[in-house]
Amino acid sequence: MSNPYQEALGATLIERTFRERIVLVGVTLGGHTDEDTEEGLDELSLLVDTAGADEAARLTQRRDTPDNAFYIGKGKVEELKEVCLAIDADTVVFDNELSPGQQYNLERVLGRTALDRTAVILDIFAQNAHTQEGKAQVELAMLRYRLPRLRRGAKAGLSQQGGGIGTRGPGETRLETDRRRIMRRIEKLEQDLKGLSRTRHTQRKSRGRSGLASVVIVGYTNAGKSTLLNALTQAGVLVENRLFATLDPTTRRLALPGGEPVLVTDTVGFIRQLPHGLIESFKSTLEVAAEADLLVHVVDGSATHPEEQMTAVREVLAEIGADQVPEFIVFNKADKLEDFGAQLVEAHHGAVAVSALKNQGLDVLLRKLADRMRSITQVTDLVVPFERGDILASIHREGEVVLSQDHPDGMHIRARLSEASAGRLREFVVQVDDEGNLRSHE
Repeated sequence: MSNPYQEALGATLIERTFRERIVLVGVTLGGHTDEDTEEGLDELSLLVDTAGADEAARLTQRRDTPDNAFYIGKGKVEELKEVCLAIDADTVVFDNELSPGQQYNLERVLGRTALDRTAVILDIFAQNAHTQEGKAQVELAMLRYRLPRLRRGAKAGLSQQGGGIGTRGPGETRLETDRRRIMRRIEKLEQDLKGLSRTRHTQRKSRGRSGLASVVIVGYTNAGKSTLLNALTQAGVLVENRLFATLDPTTRRLALPGGEPVLVTDTVGFIRQLPHGLIESFKSTLEVAAEADLLVHVVDGSATHPEEQMTAVREVLAEIGADQVPEFIVFNKADKLEDFGAQLVEAHHGAVAVSALKNQGLDVLLRKLADRMRSITQVTDLVVPFERGDILASIHREGEVVLSQDHPDGMHIRARLSEASAGRLREFVVQVDDEGNLRSHE
């Protein structure tokens, strides 16, 4: 039996022949400046464009606190209505989070759809989800978002709404029927994702048994993470100059300058005010960052305020439990800067500046990445019997051999190994004294 929500979600992949006209609304609350509001609206405009619509006008207001009924004041609501009528706008999008009641009141007065930033981001994710897990994660986040927004008096049929931003997925039928159907669907999706999470966990355990260190690329959306992964590993990941073009993680093997291999994984981009529901739904995917040996934090060096983007990324990392993983900062798009990011690098010890698109600075990046990986891997001494060629090959494959010499009991190997590899080879591990002489087997 087909699911009405999935049918509606699938319709988002069909190219539309029109682009909605959107009015953006931003409210400057206490503790923030008008400049903060304008920057937020600039980013919201990019989100709206990615979702397939155009900014037709924007409206701002300064308030101490949001209005309970409309978020903005009643007078500003009337002004907003006049603007919408004057430019024939299809939808109004707030950069601030609207409550279900505020959204309903705005739509009733304005006579058109009223959305918030969260709805736009969910819409973009709905368009970009391609794998089974990605689609399930997005659908779950959307249903959680829409459940409290069900209201009485809606028309019959799950898909009575139009095909614009914020309407992907189910519409509304009778309130209780909708609520029960959505709750059942949420339970089903949660169970499906638990199964997919177990599969992903098994895959990660399999990679862990390989003994290879894990490097995960994180960063603000459109910072160039996929471009960097392609430049380093020829991964062939889709690269587009749009927000959230990549939702599904991709893992590739990379040989560092010293010869030691690592696994590099690209992840979904982060953004300011990333909806909590999305973080919850994508936790199984984002767990790869929490389990990494090193995070490569890619920052758009040409951004107006890169520090703010870095803070937004770190807030999400903290929410998923990845804030304790060592971080290696890479300022990308440095070709757009006159000093090739020298000032940014100077302000962040150990960082590098690159242009992944133009393959500039990648040699320095790889050398520093190798140094960082060596600093977090342990130097281990092993004595391997001469007849165990399989173990010798494994050591060379999984780590960096810094010493190899004959010993009466076999081959003495000193290598930089990950904790997993050293643990798997513990029967061959030996101790050395301060002068480097072998002492005894453990």
